[in-house]
Amino acid sequence: MRRSIFCIVSRRLHVTKSCSFPTDTGLNHRSRFSTALTHRPLYKHIDDVESLDYYRPGGYHPIQIGDVFCARYRIVHKLGYGSYSTIWLARDENKARYVAIKVGIAECDLKDGEVLGQISASAVKDVVFGSNLIPLVLDRFSIDGPNGTHPCLVTAPAGCSLVDSLQAADSSPFQLNVARSMAAQLAMAISHVHEKRYVHGDLHMGNILLRLPNYDSLSPEQLYDKFDAPEPEAVIRADNQPISSPNIPTYVYAPTWLGRPSDEIALDEAKIMLTDFGTAFQPALEERFDSYTPLQMRPPEIRFEPTKSLSYASDVWSLGCAIWAVLGVKSLLDSWLIGLDDATIDQIDFLGPLPDEWWEAWERRERAFISNGVPKEGREVRTLDQRFQDAIQAPRQRRGMQGMDEEERDALLQMIRDMLVFRPGDRPSARQVLQTEWMRKWAIPEAEKTWGRRFP
Repeated sequence: MRRSIFCIVSRRLHVTKSCSFPTDTGLNHRSRFSTALTHRPLYKHIDDVESLDYYRPGGYHPIQIGDVFCARYRIVHKLGYGSYSTIWLARDENKARYVAIKVGIAECDLKDGEVLGQISASAVKDVVFGSNLIPLVLDRFSIDGPNGTHPCLVTAPAGCSLVDSLQAADSSPFQLNVARSMAAQLAMAISHVHEKRYVHGDLHMGNILLRLPNYDSLSPEQLYDKFDAPEPEAVIRADNQPISSPNIPTYVYAPTWLGRPSDEIALDEAKIMLTDFGTAFQPALEERFDSYTPLQMRPPEIRFEPTKSLSYASDVWSLGCAIWAVLGVKSLLDSWLIGLDDATIDQIDFLGPLPDEWWEAWERRERAFISNGVPKEGREVRTLDQRFQDAIQAPRQRRGMQGMDEEERDALLQMIRDMLVFRPGDRPSARQVLQTEWMRKWAIPEAEKTWGRRFP
């Protein structure tokens, strides 16, 4: 069975480290542990598991299948890992249900737990629908071990990320009604986060997860029959000497795959969850100048207004890019961007000229343009219409799937153009995005079918 990553509250925890988000940034950590290890590896490499050298004081907590936390949470499988945490599927024996437990390294705190506690609080009473799209914190505790004291965060488990779902189907797009529903839910989630006065700050496809069906009635053994059982890999020292340290587990485990390929997801299964609030912040209380989003979704003000704090508008830019990615099989910006100049060139190609002061501040503008928005002769320029055809329409046509008609296409592209305006102050709010024609006429109705309810 295909092995991949199962994601919860932290950022997408990518085993192969082949994408733009290889580590957990949802943590406050001290510099001593975050400094890269420079000594020779102590243990032999094992594919698809966390760095074994991080099992040391201040690092990971050694966990084995069958371990019990707080006399109630029994570990039944591995779900994922990042540089600053491991994530586990556990059986809550007090409530006969499955939960996901994120166990941080000893030299960190799990900031995302604090943020989620405030953002998802209304989910208890289901007052605002957007809160249903945010992980609800079920429990928080600490565990003591040979490597220190480790913060733990308990949430309901979720399925794979949307990017993993696409990869599992060899980049076959979601059915159009499914993609519309997910896009609407994502906008609702961001709108709810903003109404709680937070900026998410790290929106991308790896942080959007599919919800799992309810498997609480299954025993761990039945769950193993349905998916795959844990496969222990023995930890071996690089010098082949016996392992006598309590700092590292005897066995480690690759994460299980509990997801669905994109082309197999039905409309009633298209429920999503927005995760990784480790870099979320409140603009009224603090400033944030660094962006953790992948370059393809990073707002341009990060580069051209470096002394201005990120804002709600920064999330709206990334939201526009994420909606595009949900609908298509290619990112709006070129997937092979090398650096900031490539991103800026690509943005100008489909959005038009930069603000004059940004243009004048860009030292390498003559690399691709003869003037603001005018490309050098002979250079290929892909318009927004062409990108729509390549990423959203053509992949569905090739597979005999439903595509967009001209009316819907025009409404979608108008919404994307409004969201991806260079100046942050000219972008709509997330709430206004939900009021656009494409959202009201095509996306929100599909989300209502997914959840079986009307939205205000």
